[in-house]
Amino acid sequence: MLRKTRRRYLALEIDSKETFNSREFMSAVWDAVLKLYGEYGASWTGLALIDYDAETKFVILRSAHTAVDMVRSALASITKIGDKPVAIHVLRVSGTIRTLSKKMKQ
Repeated sequence: MLRKTRRRYLALEIDSKETFNSREFMSAVWDAVLKLYGEYGASWTGLALIDYDAETKFVILRSAHTAVDMVRSALASITKIGDKPVAIHVLRVSGTIRTLSKKMKQ
């Protein structure tokens, strides 16, 4: 019997003077994951965009718990979105969105 996929939620901060929409951001994330791990590796990440705030540059991503390190390394490899320089910082990883929001408010 198959087990349910355990998920992790990553709180991210985008460090850039420019603004991006969610589509540009996720395109850059998927490109980085595909470049580092290929299609097979990317299929195991279970990446999904949960929340994106362009004004505060705060992002919440969902990932499979086994692929958190893969996602973190892919995020660290992103230096540009389009032609705009950017750095992405992982602030916190949590097992639930509720706990993540509590920790981020502190």
